[in-house]
Amino acid sequence: MIVVIPCFNEPDLVSSLKSLSVCHLPQKKVEVIVVINSGEHHSAEIKKQNQKSLSEMNDWLKEIDQKSISFKSILVDNLPAKHAGVGLARKIGMDEAVFRFEKINHDGIIICFDADSLCDPNYLIEIEKHFQKNQKTPGCSIYYEHPILGDEYPAEIYQAITQYELHLRYYNQALRFCKLPYAFHTVGSSMAVRSSAYQKQGGMNKRKAGEDFYFLHKIISLGNFSELNSTRVIPSPRISDRVPFGTGKAIGDYVSKQDQQYHTYNFKSFELINEWVEKIPELFKSDFENLHWTENNKSASEQLSNFLESENFREALTEIRKNSPTLESFVKRFYVWFDAFRVLKLVHYLRDVIYSDSPVNLESELLLTRLGLNAKSNNGVDLLHTFRAYERVV
Repeated sequence: MIVVIPCFNEPDLVSSLKSLSVCHLPQKKVEVIVVINSGEHHSAEIKKQNQKSLSEMNDWLKEIDQKSISFKSILVDNLPAKHAGVGLARKIGMDEAVFRFEKINHDGIIICFDADSLCDPNYLIEIEKHFQKNQKTPGCSIYYEHPILGDEYPAEIYQAITQYELHLRYYNQALRFCKLPYAFHTVGSSMAVRSSAYQKQGGMNKRKAGEDFYFLHKIISLGNFSELNSTRVIPSPRISDRVPFGTGKAIGDYVSKQDQQYHTYNFKSFELINEWVEKIPELFKSDFENLHWTENNKSASEQLSNFLESENFREALTEIRKNSPTLESFVKRFYVWFDAFRVLKLVHYLRDVIYSDSPVNLESELLLTRLGLNAKSNNGVDLLHTFRAYERVV
């Protein structure tokens, strides 16, 4: 197994390396590749911090035994401004992992981690066990929990990350409520793939943000994607302005607005999508106009129709039917078209035209009730704990 860590302007890389170094050892060899990176356009201060990270890493390596886990670094400080970012940094490390596996003719596991994350001691062992047990899985999403209590960060940071993680878990479970086949967390620090699957799907992209979402959904499309819930990644809840969206940006926005509740997608959107998904098999022989809707979603279905028209749905449906001799193949092809990207686009469309965003506590409580679950209370911490416990079991 090879763990790949992108490192850009990180003040405490060694803490993440230490977390990996004290993991229980799996049967097979483990390497860690740290890609310390910056672009040609980045400031001298950032490049100086990168050099400091490299120096601190090398000093730490002199103190430890690398026989069990070996740590390697790649320093690239002149990436082209157009592509410099987390996607390219992950790609450099993951491509190097493939190269190293190919040299020994081994279909190894590439694990994505972050330079500000920690992990449980059973992290490496559980990843190895998971891929041994699930021989057909091309990759997996690894369970994560942001810290929501402590004295390392100000109280408003813990409040913000509680709300944001609640939003992430709410969205994931809302997709599962809709019975969509790609309802998985896509967190860059919490994923692993087989080298063969990585190569088959063209490797990591060069996106400066959202690289994890786009990459993992290519792996998910292979089928047999899985979840690993028996260990834990602990990502940082800190504010960050490195990327235009994501955790660090969301925390910064929340704190600056001094809002008490994060707003998320209205659950009514998912009730509509759920009914739409249930009708997908009918489209094998029937057109959208002939579908019958429940009273709750009848008017909203008109907005769904408008969205589908803007997405050239009629032409897509004709093509899907043409190439689908059976209902099973039709449904499979349909989800290639109605993929995770288009679902998110639909959710945003419904938000803009009919169902406004709503406080995440309120929407989470509604979803949990539909799932037959009850939180201790309707505050964010209790709701989040309920989602966490549910996801670790299911």
